Amino acid sequence: MKHRYLITLVGALLALMSMSAAFAQDFPPAAILNDEGGPAVIRGSVVYTNLFFTAGAGEPLIILEDQAGFVDRDKYFLMPIESQVIGHITSDFYTSPFTYNLSLPIVPQGSLRDVDQNGEADTGVMIFAVAYWENIWGDPYLEERDLQGGGWSTAYASTRINQDPSAEGEVIGGKYVVYAPEDGQGFPAGFGEDGRLFTADDPIVALPAGYTVVDMDAAPFTFDRSREAVIDLIEGEGAQLDDFSSLDLPEAFDAMIEMMRKEYAFTELKRVDWDALHAQFRPRFEQAQASNDSTVYLLALRDFIRAIPDGHHQIPLVGPLYQMFSREVAGGLGMAIRETDDGRVITNFILPDGPADQAGIDLGAEILSLNGQPIQSAIRETIPWSAPFSAKHVLRLQQLRYVIRFPLGTSVEVNYRNPGQSETRTARLVTVDENASFNFSSFNVGLSNTELPLEYRLLPSGYLYVKIYSFFDNSRLTIMLWERMMQTLNDQSLPGLIIDMRQNGGGSGFLANQMAAYFFNESLAIGNTGTYDRERGEFYFDPRGMRQFYLPPEELRYGGPVAVLVGPSCASACEFFSYAMSLKDRAAIVGQYPTAGLGGSQKAFTMPGGLVLQFSIGRTIDADGNIIIEGTGVVPTVRVPVNEETLFSQTDPVLEAAVNFLDGS
Repeated sequence: MKHRYLITLVGALLALMSMSAAFAQDFPPAAILNDEGGPAVIRGSVVYTNLFFTAGAGEPLIILEDQAGFVDRDKYFLMPIESQVIGHITSDFYTSPFTYNLSLPIVPQGSLRDVDQNGEADTGVMIFAVAYWENIWGDPYLEERDLQGGGWSTAYASTRINQDPSAEGEVIGGKYVVYAPEDGQGFPAGFGEDGRLFTADDPIVALPAGYTVVDMDAAPFTFDRSREAVIDLIEGEGAQLDDFSSLDLPEAFDAMIEMMRKEYAFTELKRVDWDALHAQFRPRFEQAQASNDSTVYLLALRDFIRAIPDGHHQIPLVGPLYQMFSREVAGGLGMAIRETDDGRVITNFILPDGPADQAGIDLGAEILSLNGQPIQSAIRETIPWSAPFSAKHVLRLQQLRYVIRFPLGTSVEVNYRNPGQSETRTARLVTVDENASFNFSSFNVGLSNTELPLEYRLLPSGYLYVKIYSFFDNSRLTIMLWERMMQTLNDQSLPGLIIDMRQNGGGSGFLANQMAAYFFNESLAIGNTGTYDRERGEFYFDPRGMRQFYLPPEELRYGGPVAVLVGPSCASACEFFSYAMSLKDRAAIVGQYPTAGLGGSQKAFTMPGGLVLQFSIGRTIDADGNIIIEGTGVVPTVRVPVNEETLFSQTDPVLEAAVNFLDGS
């Protein structure tokens, strides 16, 4: 019986081998290069030009990325933890290019996919890309939040991707690492007539068992089995820094404006007339080229940028611009001013023994005119050096700051009325070298640049207070501090939380949204972002790109009352967080002013002279398709008045308003 059983078993195995051989014969064998048994080690380099590539990266990773998501065209595919093979970064990550190596396991644990298109159920193959990721949450492996909902890499990977948004991440080249558990499994040798991979018209070849590196930039594909493979990661056109620095000045201006004409996210919203701007500014760039004058060039570029009211658009104060800035704002009057809710402009800072103090101008004095010009008119005509701005209230506050700055030694006639007096007075002040008043009115007053990403403390009221300074700092550290704070809230059953966003300049919008998720128990749809699609010739919103909350573990969520403090220095990603916290009225938004109104995602480019600029290419909308944040900001639901009581308070009136709100909630 045993002998007969063994004969039967051997026969079955021979039959299976024959069937496998028959299937293999359906496809020609792949032409193998360097047949050394397949790679055991992969090495390569990563070149990056994108200025934001390393921003916030606390735990950068190179991994073997399971590509079953692309094979299935499943944007929400979560690569299994067991499939993630982590490599080693072998040079300075913060210097481009950096290098890596990755040791392949004898048997990987990826997802098998049958891609031979023959209609038969075969074992299939595991398909991997080598890709860069950043780990932010949890253990060193990538979870749903790290993967931003799933899918596959579209930049900084061994694959080359069609960057048009409507192409939805189609692979068009690069290299795959393919593992076949057994001989004869089919794999495409080209893209076929439809230009798409893993579709019915793919030409198929049979792969040997083990690892093979497939080069999809060759036609037909090449298949390499070298023991050591070299695979450099591809930055991708959409992530690369556009470089116009080698062009003549008029040509660089033409290239810049044509790029913006197509890709700027808010042309219609801001009513930007690109033809008119081209006609207005090109002669100035021609003049700068002809005269070889860097000052003429920088001023032309500055004024062009100012012509588009978008706070994300800034020009660095370099060379002649910095000298002009320093000269024009060097002189102060020893006072700062603010505008109250009833329209009066009053002094809210007087420098002891400064020009205003010596002239008898008191704290709270109403300023009526400067050099004979009504103060309201003088404010309106002031162009701050920090221009442009997306929102009118930010422009107004900056005009108030700059209207009283002059070159040193400037004589300024000030007409004013001191508090409690009916008569007006006129004083002639001469500006002096003082920055105290200028710094006092800065949005970032009090910052030391030594702060952690977020810092928290318990208030005497019993509420926990946290100030989030940035979403641009070390992301891993930010989340570790954040989750430690959430544990404190829950472990001590604290009655409420105040989140201070008033000096947060932005950073990662995704990080900001997912930090807001800790206050919700449902994966709400937050909104979407559209970018210009070259093939369609219009902005495209991928329906699969709807942003949502990816909920943290339940024990890290907080369900108590929350107040979010906002102001005009809460910009970009800070505003995304504040907006997300306003959904379902989850938090009270407390402040004197809305946030900065910077609602676009950014693209950087270089101009002649090594200037690096950026402009808004992402049009952010809510779940109903409405443009949000840009130009308006997040508006307080609990508004704190601007008057003598709040301006001269020895405490923080916005924080007090938040405490009062929580007391009554």
